[in-house]
Amino acid sequence: MRTDLAPLADRLRTLPPSLGPVRLVAVDGHAGSGKTTFADRLAAALGGAPVVHLDDLATHAEPFGWPERLRAQVLEPLAHGRTAVHGVYDWVERRFATTRQIPPAPVVLVEGVGAGRRELRPHLAALVWMDLDQATARARGERRDGPELAEYWAGWARAETAHFAADPSRPHADLLVHGVTGRIARGTLSETATGPLTWGIGTT
Repeated sequence: MRTDLAPLADRLRTLPPSLGPVRLVAVDGHAGSGKTTFADRLAAALGGAPVVHLDDLATHAEPFGWPERLRAQVLEPLAHGRTAVHGVYDWVERRFATTRQIPPAPVVLVEGVGAGRRELRPHLAALVWMDLDQATARARGERRDGPELAEYWAGWARAETAHFAADPSRPHADLLVHGVTGRIARGTLSETATGPLTWGIGTT
């Protein structure tokens, strides 16, 4: 069952801008938890909101070493109301091969593991956490990618575990979404949030 995201989209549009004219909304969670699928659905509900995929900014050598690229190529231009242009990493050729434009839309989504990390949180209007445990998410990802990437997943799991141990995103989330059902949890997880984003949007 998938939740209708139109009410959530309407709620996000009412939030104060958090980065210049932009409401930056992060979708974080373990690899394989459904972040990209949810972000794409939410972007559609927002009428085609731009989405920054952190996989485009990460590299083999630095899976979590993208904050400076994100700041320089995405955050700073958006903060000044300009269209951002960021490099897109080619995971086969192992280099930044193309670029993508991100216009300063009313809502811009950034999705990927670590999207709610501490360097980014001050710029966020909202943080969504895909609430699926790491083991289940990894199993989904391995089924999706096939046995040829099993070694990659083993290495990634270690890096991801270390990242969230040092810089957890879930305690700061404004909204929890189940990674399999797509259901939005009632209430808010973070006591420091400005207000529960589930207010008035309902759940299924």
